[in-house]
Amino acid sequence: MGPTHFTIAYWCVLIAVLLPYACAYLAKSSGLGKPRKQGGFDNNDPRAWLAKQTDWQARANSAQANSFEALPFFIGALIIAHQLGAPQGRVDILAVLFVTLRVIYIAMYVAGLATVRSAVWVAAFLVNIGILLSALR
Repeated sequence: MGPTHFTIAYWCVLIAVLLPYACAYLAKSSGLGKPRKQGGFDNNDPRAWLAKQTDWQARANSAQANSFEALPFFIGALIIAHQLGAPQGRVDILAVLFVTLRVIYIAMYVAGLATVRSAVWVAAFLVNIGILLSALR
């Protein structure tokens, strides 16, 4: 049976779940506190307001969407690894590596460094595969 305590990998799930919300805040941050008539954030129609953003705000919003897209595989891989009795130390290290790569990915996305961003995305995806397969003996 899997772990009976809250592992480092489980804490990483919490962090990974919070990353898209950090991206959303970042995407909206330039418009917070400003009146809508002056281009401020429109909470009545947030998606339309975000769709009008450009430059780093638009990229932060795209990073939000991609961060949500990355969650199912990460969470599923961790659950499967735990259920199959993968070495906890290995799973924890890979989970921390995944979250670290996702933070770097977001930074590269917002900075507009597309090639580096894509390379980091591939690395994080491969780490997920490593988590999934970590129980193989």
